[in-house]
Amino acid sequence: MLDNLTNSLDFHAKVLVLRADRQRVIASNIANADTPGYAARDFDFADALKSATGGASSGSPLRMTTSADTIDSGRSNARHIPLTGGSGAGIGDSDNAAGYVVQTQPTADGNSVDLDRERAAFADNAVRYEATLRFINGQSKTLMSAIQGQ
Repeated sequence: MLDNLTNSLDFHAKVLVLRADRQRVIASNIANADTPGYAARDFDFADALKSATGGASSGSPLRMTTSADTIDSGRSNARHIPLTGGSGAGIGDSDNAAGYVVQTQPTADGNSVDLDRERAAFADNAVRYEATLRFINGQSKTLMSAIQGQ
């Protein structure tokens, strides 16, 4: 019975962790906008959420350019050291492997960060993070009013 009450809160908690992980990745891209040779990173939020909640992955990347094998292992060759990243919260470490962003405008120094796109993604992710917090807050208030009988 308690599982039925907390399933939705568990789902939103996972969404919140993934949103925070994506915000860190986008912030890292913005911070390295002037670093020569830096390759911008991002991950497909929908696929990361499906793997975090136990659903099947659709395999349709949003902004990644690497193949499915490269994305899954975090490396382009079996002899390469796998990439490790995320928040260390369990969900972010292996489930949402960050891929490389499609480069829209090549630069002379090899940096693939598009600041306009990264700023838009940062703002969009921040709004969605806030919405998730509001969902959690609303569900908590609903549960409290049900428990108190109001």
